[in-house]
Amino acid sequence: MSNYNPWVTPLNNQSTEDLLTGGKVEYEDIDCSCDVLSSLLYTLFQQNWQQVELGHVAQGGVLELGFNNPPKICILYDGYLTVVTEGWHLHLCIDDNLGGPNNQTPLELRRQRRVSRAAFYRRFNKDGNPRSWGIELWNGVGENVMTIFLPNPLVDGENLLPEGKPDLSKLALYQELREIYVLGKKPMPFTQNPLKRAYISVCTSGRCLPSRNWQPTFESLKNAVEKAGLDIEVRTSGCLEVCKLGPVVFNSEDRTWYTRVNPEIAETIVEKHLVQGNKVTEHLYPPESV
Repeated sequence: MSNYNPWVTPLNNQSTEDLLTGGKVEYEDIDCSCDVLSSLLYTLFQQNWQQVELGHVAQGGVLELGFNNPPKICILYDGYLTVVTEGWHLHLCIDDNLGGPNNQTPLELRRQRRVSRAAFYRRFNKDGNPRSWGIELWNGVGENVMTIFLPNPLVDGENLLPEGKPDLSKLALYQELREIYVLGKKPMPFTQNPLKRAYISVCTSGRCLPSRNWQPTFESLKNAVEKAGLDIEVRTSGCLEVCKLGPVVFNSEDRTWYTRVNPEIAETIVEKHLVQGNKVTEHLYPPESV
């Protein structure tokens, strides 16, 4: 894994978009490398889920999604951040999407899918007063893929506060994040990429044939990791892109896929691969060339 630098280098790139209503949107671009976006999005979705909403804004329509509880899953797999809640989930490409174990994603598609621009924004009315605060993300072809709505001091729930009586305490999150990610005055509050912490996962997809009985493999991995005293999370996942060869196991640290992993093979993977650093070649996917 790459060395993690907790200090964000300011881009000092501010732009303004005039609105037909007479107002404007002010943008302050930030570094959109994977480490920076991972730290920002983890802070928002995992640590401040109760304060933010996200969605998409276009002329004629606005989608807004909120969190009722902390996300069930917040994970980075093959370039995509996946966030899962009780009622909805999202996928956002913030690193190179290689295309599974066979690296099937063409280079041009990798470029198009990955977030290539991110910016903090303030939306002003025609009188020059700020009315909303948030973060916008664009992909490699300039399409707006997500808007993150930050706490608004002019709103209480679904209602506007009386004019001239804003709750300015609601700007604390915006101001804190701006100090870190726009101005570079404070470090990111992590010592490593929070979405690239080591994990090993077991596919729970119904397509993972011939055996859909993934639970024994999961329990075997969990027990073996605990017995070995390893600092690695054992978790479940959705499709790991090696269907019909299950149970399938994925090791995040070196992007290794294993197939047909029964409980005994799971123990061997922990002992030989995770502890000793030697891959279990008989169950690798794709198979190693002889």
